[in-house]
Amino acid sequence: MTKIVFFRHNGAYYGFRETGHAGFASAGHDVLCAALSAMTMLVINTLEVAYAADVEYQIDEKTTDITVRTRSALPSNPDEKQQYAAHGLLYGYYLQLNDMLENYYDYLDVDVEDVAP
Repeated sequence: MTKIVFFRHNGAYYGFRETGHAGFASAGHDVLCAALSAMTMLVINTLEVAYAADVEYQIDEKTTDITVRTRSALPSNPDEKQQYAAHGLLYGYYLQLNDMLENYYDYLDVDVEDVAP
């Protein structure tokens, strides 16, 4: 099962931690794993390159666990447009994953932690 926990502070989504393997199918044939990987990298690349956001991410090479945090989505960020864009992208990812739960609830878990950065 893949577990994705989103980090939220004062209503703003500013990152997430993704752990585990979906286990929907064998390696190389797991469409859920492929979709999660593609969406995760889209989020990271959009934050880092397209938005030029202050993003920090770590990928554990052995477990493929990923942690992503951005200060750009926090309310204290002076660039208001970047704040809303980063929060919106992360919130959109959260909503998409929740939609996927309907079909993949045995292989995917999505949660939110209200934690200060």
